[in-house]
Amino acid sequence: MINLHELKSRAGDKEKENKAFFAKLRRRKPVWLDDRIGKIHHRVFAQTDCLVCANCCKSISPLLIDADIQRIALRLKMKPSAFYEKYLMTDSEGDYVFRETPCPFLAPDNYCIIYQDRPRACREYPHTDRKRFYQVLSLTLKNTYYCPAVFEIVEVLKKESTI
Repeated sequence: MINLHELKSRAGDKEKENKAFFAKLRRRKPVWLDDRIGKIHHRVFAQTDCLVCANCCKSISPLLIDADIQRIALRLKMKPSAFYEKYLMTDSEGDYVFRETPCPFLAPDNYCIIYQDRPRACREYPHTDRKRFYQVLSLTLKNTYYCPAVFEIVEVLKKESTI
């Protein structure tokens, strides 16, 4: 697995190649894609300990939906408006995100202190085991810069692909 110090550089070096590969996937929407990406995802994550890294929690903010805000505020025994004021902002696209990184709920040992109630985006991250994977190719490209597992998944997918 690639280390975090090399990740951004390697992802940058591969970006043009990955964009071209993803453009082919987006156009063709191969019937095998979801099955293949799911298998690769499970293989890579069988060898990955996210608690060692937690770079996603340290570097990027998830989008929060109203249900996330309600659920987390309830857990913290806060009103949703107070939760928003303390932890959230609205980004340039009108989405709710945390005011700062690292995530305010990331503990020093890389555990999430609201894990059971974490945002949906955190539950689904890094989105490499979902159906209609071709719909999240742009997001996956961005995630190659932050998640060593995503970088590895994309590299394996390219090697195993016939496109």
